Amino acid sequence: MVRDRSISSRLLDVATHVTMAVVLLVTLLPFIHVVSISFSGPKDIVAGNVFLWPVNFDLTAYKLIFSNFLIPKSFLNSVIITALGTAINMAMTVLTAYPLSKSRLPFRSFFLKMFLLTMFFSGGLVPKFLLVNSLGMYDSFWALTVPLAINTYFMIIMLSFFKNFPKEIEESAKIDGCNDMQVLVRIVLPLSMASVMTIGLFYAVQHWNSYFQALLYINSNEKYPLQLILRQIVLQSQIQNLMQGSPIDYQTQANSESLKYGTLVISILPMLILYPFIQKYFVRGVMIGSLKG
Repeated sequence: MVRDRSISSRLLDVATHVTMAVVLLVTLLPFIHVVSISFSGPKDIVAGNVFLWPVNFDLTAYKLIFSNFLIPKSFLNSVIITALGTAINMAMTVLTAYPLSKSRLPFRSFFLKMFLLTMFFSGGLVPKFLLVNSLGMYDSFWALTVPLAINTYFMIIMLSFFKNFPKEIEESAKIDGCNDMQVLVRIVLPLSMASVMTIGLFYAVQHWNSYFQALLYINSNEKYPLQLILRQIVLQSQIQNLMQGSPIDYQTQANSESLKYGTLVISILPMLILYPFIQKYFVRGVMIGSLKG
């Protein structure tokens, strides 16, 4: 009986490792492919000769990126939008979730239902555009951050975490003379870094990858985020592919392909660099609200 259990356990381990290896390959191979293309010669990119290793190592893609003022500027814009948006998101999420986690809050049930309502119904695209325009936020970074100030789903996750936070710790802090805001800032948040960093990472990725809001609200080229520039490059490449029957400058097409993949790598790097620093919080934070304390 023990032997049978041992064999089944080993088979489970093998199946788990095989599954993990497959998932790793499916996740990693596209990234390696894109990086390899970005370091390959433009003509080899157009010819489709690159797979998992650069062919005729070339830095044309990155020379084109840094010779174009708009791309480095859009990268900086994305950093500003992500930092500003994430700061607003976390402030609004924490300051909403913490009071709603307290049963003594007057009209708590009503407020919670109003927040939940926004998960199923929205004002619509046109009313939102008119509101942003009437508030003077059109063509500014505020239009990309303030309308997205809080995500109800993330707020509910934080609320669940705060609700299970040990009440004894908060009561002891109040005995020492702390008010509710001091308890939140000095006690609760430092002990809730797993949830705060995890939700913050989700918000940051959301802002970094977003282009649709900028497409709606940003009119000046110098304020474009990187993802919107990348979208324009991809669309330009698709148009060139559709016009293959027409006389197109081969070098222009090759440079366009190099620029597309180089910009794609640049857009991936910040989140790739940020994640290892948040990983220790993320591993614990993904279980927020799943356990009762």
